[in-house]
Amino acid sequence: MKRIFAILLLQIVSLLSIAQVGNDQNISLNGYVKYLNHVTFNKFESPWIIENNIHNRLNFSWYVNQNLTFTAQMRNRIVYGDYVKTIPDYADMIAADNGYLNFLTNNLYSNNSVVINTSFDRLFFEYNIENITATIGRQRINWGQSFVWNPNDIFNAYSFFDFDYEERPGSDAIRLQYYPTYTSTAEAAVKIDKDNQLTAAAMYRFNAKGYDIQLLSGVLDSTDFVLGGGWTGSIRNVGFTGELSYFHPQQNFPDSLGVMLTTVGFSYIFSNSLAINVEAIYNGYFSKLKLAGFTDLFFVPMSVKTISFSEFTWFAQASYPIHPLLNASVAVMYFPSLGNGYFVMPTFTYSAGQNTEVSILGQRFAGEFGSEAESLNMLFLRFRLSF
Repeated sequence: MKRIFAILLLQIVSLLSIAQVGNDQNISLNGYVKYLNHVTFNKFESPWIIENNIHNRLNFSWYVNQNLTFTAQMRNRIVYGDYVKTIPDYADMIAADNGYLNFLTNNLYSNNSVVINTSFDRLFFEYNIENITATIGRQRINWGQSFVWNPNDIFNAYSFFDFDYEERPGSDAIRLQYYPTYTSTAEAAVKIDKDNQLTAAAMYRFNAKGYDIQLLSGVLDSTDFVLGGGWTGSIRNVGFTGELSYFHPQQNFPDSLGVMLTTVGFSYIFSNSLAINVEAIYNGYFSKLKLAGFTDLFFVPMSVKTISFSEFTWFAQASYPIHPLLNASVAVMYFPSLGNGYFVMPTFTYSAGQNTEVSILGQRFAGEFGSEAESLNMLFLRFRLSF
């Protein structure tokens, strides 16, 4: 039934997209096709694990009238390679969907060589009237202010290392936004997941002395009360951002201890277009993660409390346009809790045409888990064609 529903929904979106020919003002459709090849190895001379991903994205919007919009966005992926062949239940991992509407993600076909997966990560109605916006369905609720880690992003936590999923996951939620002034917003949202766990919160954002400041409170996954806040501003010409969130268990509230996550970041762009980002995070949940190695990063359930895996983590990134068509960047993280562990990711992106892009990336993790030293290396080659 899940496959049938996914196919029918895809056909409906396709038929509505055809209407674009005769009604350009009310329908929009865009997307891209990507091919990603990556290899994984511990040491250069060790066996290489090779994986391939053909990824198509469709972004569809139907402007029903001046107040109502329907949006459907989907990922279609063909995954094949050594992971599919060697990791048990890998197809089930790809099909995993933590949302209440988990039937929106399906493997249309899978065997021990290939997995064909489709997922609607956006499927919602949005209604606007004057200074009020109401949204219902699978949507992105982004309350983050910082660049790398977002303790305030309790609805849609994501991993910095998953660079190939720029759109980030969505939540099955109801959201209400009210704009009292041009510089202030009041929001309330309720999300439910596949286990019927509830995340509900309210947030107020306002501007004071050149800073966008937000305050929030609510409940995370039916287990924790959360209080938080964040800011975005500048000190002279240096961008200054930060977030903090405090999570306290509901069960045995008076006798239990909560955890704090805090980030602070700075950014600056020089006159020659060199861009620098520096950020740090403290994760009070670190001691409860119990990671056995870097490969666990890709299998630990994603939560706002698992966005980092060292008690303190330091980050720096530099990006520079070597040529109008070629951009280079390097990102570095330092993990003191992992025996002075580190992460390095160099990236080169070349614009091969108006809608064509080629990227070469690398990722290296190194550190200690217990008394064991571990490293993980990955190389990526990506082609992207947008339409």
